[in-house]
Amino acid sequence: MQSTQVSNLKSGITLPPRHFIDLSDLTKAEFRQILELSRAIKLRRRTAADAIDRPLRGKKIVMVFEQPSLRTRMSFDVGIRELGGEPIMVTGREIELGERESIADTARVMSRFVDGIMIRMLDHAKLREFAENASVPVINGLTKSSHPCQVMADILTYEERKGPLAGATVAWVGDSNNVLTSWIHAAGKIAFTLRIATPEIYRPKPEILQWAQSNGAAIELTTSPQEAVKGADCIITDCWVSMGDAENEERTAALRPFQVDGALLRLADPGAIVMHCLPATRGEEITDEVMDGPQSAVFDEAENRLHAQKGIMAFLFG
Repeated sequence: MQSTQVSNLKSGITLPPRHFIDLSDLTKAEFRQILELSRAIKLRRRTAADAIDRPLRGKKIVMVFEQPSLRTRMSFDVGIRELGGEPIMVTGREIELGERESIADTARVMSRFVDGIMIRMLDHAKLREFAENASVPVINGLTKSSHPCQVMADILTYEERKGPLAGATVAWVGDSNNVLTSWIHAAGKIAFTLRIATPEIYRPKPEILQWAQSNGAAIELTTSPQEAVKGADCIITDCWVSMGDAENEERTAALRPFQVDGALLRLADPGAIVMHCLPATRGEEITDEVMDGPQSAVFDEAENRLHAQKGIMAFLFG
């Protein structure tokens, strides 16, 4: 199978494949290009133009899942097919990822069989190692450290509902996790204000905040969810126990005051929307009143995983 590496015929130089690992790796122009591709692909879906828009025609993309998944599994499978490609799914247990052989060797072998790899695993450093040794594009489907596919879908959703994200105020309420890290990276690419309300013990890691400061991201930290959401254009929350975390009473008690309920939502701008990447623990981080209410964009956001990831793949292969 032909490699997706790009060869310069005159010089004989083979360029490394382009990966999608963290939003921080993208230039501002690339970041916006993916969003525009995602929007255009969504608008063309199931039209005559869509029928000839197949950047993955003839390509096989393997999806590797070390962790369980609903949205990532479904959206990538459907997205690959709609772009003309053929998805192949394997589990981390099935191939004993990182156990029977090194991560590097697995990446080298897989690259000989397929044209691209989407991988979902908790260890971010191992995902980086995998990408460094792959000779085809690698997409981060989620790690413990970041979830860039989710945030591209989040921003696509925001801009569909509210217009340009630039100049807006986004409030994150609850735990500091991989989705928040990718939102911080996004704040270094688009000029919006990101207010982060977490318990002191669960605030973002210093190295993430240092990256934000050095890249001009407008980040405001607080321990008050009320302060964070006041006048905000968007409120985002997520599960209090993320994949790979241990559930305990101390954690739940610390995060209980950060529940997104009707009273908190009423402090935001009247036209504010609410997002949650799902799965949600209803009655903990978010109430039914908010999640099922008129300001919820949660299920539009879930659908947009498909369109955003098609944009990412079109960027890598188009």
